[in-house]
Amino acid sequence: MSIVSNSIINADAEARYLSPGELDQVKSFVAGGQRRLRVAQVLSESRERIVKQAAGQLFQKRPDVISPGGNAYGEEMTASCLRDMDYYLRLVTYGVVAGDVTPIEEIGIIGAREMYRSLGTPLEAMAEAVREMKAVATSILTGSDAEEAGFFFDYMVGALA
Repeated sequence: MSIVSNSIINADAEARYLSPGELDQVKSFVAGGQRRLRVAQVLSESRERIVKQAAGQLFQKRPDVISPGGNAYGEEMTASCLRDMDYYLRLVTYGVVAGDVTPIEEIGIIGAREMYRSLGTPLEAMAEAVREMKAVATSILTGSDAEEAGFFFDYMVGALA
């Protein structure tokens, strides 16, 4: 939930106006909106590059994933792996735009660990895939833009581990 929604819900629950501190947080959130949108746009426009390069790095580091018996063995399973990586990248962009991890948590993480465990997919490999996407994405971004995106990639890695 964004700082705006959270502040309003908390104030309303207490039947009060927003405090000066809450208004300052909302002001800061709004002021950072252009930067968050810029980061999300770069990630969205670079998604194919990010996923492709990250997958290449993942498969070099984890050849077991693409070896016979691995979860990305064969064309169909590799395509599923790339699809999942793209999905997690999209969730990162949602978090960036919202300035909050709630979309990542509510849309993508709840149930993902259990699903991967039931499929026998090593969660360490999924976390490594997200780390590789972070490396590619932050090489495309600079300064505070890279830090902004990096936070959400790190959150995703922690949630998958």
